[in-house]
Amino acid sequence: MFLSQLEPRTARTTSEVLNFALWPFAVFTVLRTVLVKGTNFNITDDFAPVYKASLAFLNGRAIYNENFDLVDPHYLYPPSGTLMIAPLALLDPEKSKWCFVALNALALVLAWYLLLRLFRLSIKSVAAPLLLVLMFSSETVINTLAFGNVNGCLLAAEVIFLMLVLRRRDLWAGVAMGLTIAVKPTLAPLLLIPLLRGQWKVFITALGVPAVLMAAAWPLIKDPMDFVHRTVPYIFASRDYFNSAIVGNAGYYGLPVWLTWSMRIVMGVLVLISLWLLYRYYRSDELFFVTTMSGVLLIASWLLPSLGQQYYSMLVFPFLMSVALRNSVLRNWPAWLAIFGFMTYDKWLLDHWQSTGRALEYLRVTFGWGLLLVVVFCVLGDRYLAARREGRLDSGIDPAFLLPGADPEVPAKAPRPDAPANGVTAPEQVSVMEGARA
Repeated sequence: MFLSQLEPRTARTTSEVLNFALWPFAVFTVLRTVLVKGTNFNITDDFAPVYKASLAFLNGRAIYNENFDLVDPHYLYPPSGTLMIAPLALLDPEKSKWCFVALNALALVLAWYLLLRLFRLSIKSVAAPLLLVLMFSSETVINTLAFGNVNGCLLAAEVIFLMLVLRRRDLWAGVAMGLTIAVKPTLAPLLLIPLLRGQWKVFITALGVPAVLMAAAWPLIKDPMDFVHRTVPYIFASRDYFNSAIVGNAGYYGLPVWLTWSMRIVMGVLVLISLWLLYRYYRSDELFFVTTMSGVLLIASWLLPSLGQQYYSMLVFPFLMSVALRNSVLRNWPAWLAIFGFMTYDKWLLDHWQSTGRALEYLRVTFGWGLLLVVVFCVLGDRYLAARREGRLDSGIDPAFLLPGADPEVPAKAPRPDAPANGVTAPEQVSVMEGARA
């Protein structure tokens, strides 16, 4: 009797088999990434300049006096961000870093849970452990924790922002966005989403929160004008190292200026056409519109301007999760070839063919971002052309097999993420998730 109680429950369905198999991998992948990668020594230390600046702020010393001729990580947060992170220096450097890593790890787990909620997936579904494994084995999560970066908190704030925008909780959505802008404006391009949806109240708090924090911090900083005259020009300047933007790799390989600008302009045109098609034909399909547009905006903001680094890619997790939607633009192999390029942690450096290995390693992120933007453009463009040929542009540009009446069990539009669950498997979820919902 006692032994029978200890016997592990045997899976009876494919969904249960996958759940039993994936959860141990998920838990120990998280533990390894946080406890090993997040605490071991790493040659890149993004946390050190943050702690140094926090300590200088609390002691009334100059903060924005970085030597930008060095390639070490620099402190680039504005005064508002300095005010927010200053409590880090109340602890000694080692304990402070462990707390910072733990905070980002908790933020990542929170983002994972909220992403499941956003796409109406149960924590008991196969998607839950699968998403956790993929997140914590990606380059972006591993290096965010290993380097001591704040990207985990930014991802959690991004998912909260998107959920609140979808639920039209505009002022609170603006608070979530405003707090991230106060630290670093990486997510600022996403403000185009509430702008296109006519959610003007978002901007009250999205711009007001960082403005208030900046006003409070400015008189407390010893050298605030150095941020304007020294740090801001460095932020907007391009560099040819640790830079996966087009201009960064072009500078590294010595491409002519005209060719660099040509690539940037062509990619910019593709992005604008994709954004127009999303706005014109998918505004009413809210979850698809918001998550897809967020990915396009963020990737374009890293690829086209002056600086883009691989671990920024964490912020497109909501876009990648849109593969669960029936009309996702990511349901094709070129999209996942692109995602492989910028998400995997593996290295492609070759000892015997060093120049080839460097090219594979340095260009894979740039090509991955660029290819994904091309895929989005091609999928949306093909849908538009097909719908125009068939004379059904008035009903949208979703593929014909997704239109109402094509399959009585598959609706054309995804449900709102805040709609009450009805106990029926959502037909917009990927097939591996079907039957696995609680």
